[in-house]
Amino acid sequence: MPYATPMDATFFETPLREQFDTFIDQHRTIMAEILDDLTEEEARRSLVPSRTTLLGLVKHVTFVEKVWFNEAITGRSREDLGLPSAAEDSFLLEDSDTIDSVRQAYVDACTESRERSAALDLDDALPGNRRGPLPLRWVLLHVLREVAQHCGHAEILREQILASRTDA
Repeated sequence: MPYATPMDATFFETPLREQFDTFIDQHRTIMAEILDDLTEEEARRSLVPSRTTLLGLVKHVTFVEKVWFNEAITGRSREDLGLPSAAEDSFLLEDSDTIDSVRQAYVDACTESRERSAALDLDDALPGNRRGPLPLRWVLLHVLREVAQHCGHAEILREQILASRTDA
């Protein structure tokens, strides 16, 4: 069943959980599509002094999904999940990382996130966070903030990359 969109008058009458899911999924879609029509070189291009690249951003939000909807829900360690222990290391690219492989890993992580959290209520405590148990509500808001923030970064980087095509 499709979600009501924020522009739909019925959206404000939908359950709060569905509203959270709708906003998160909209940003997930933006991140999944941010690499469309780019070359592998463009996706890896560094335009800022940090480790941030478009491909690295998508790899990082994959890490975010796995931390908050796997580690936090299941209590499995980052090591057990094959994740770096430090968030900043999730931006690092391997030679084997491609647009297709990184995007597919992200789409798969989002699917797993939806499945793991589907039966949970907003006030259910997720036991696997280093801070201690956190309610799903907090996790959803945190993930929304983080993915939205990285969507903004990605859109700016993509704009710069596309503009460089016409500058040449």
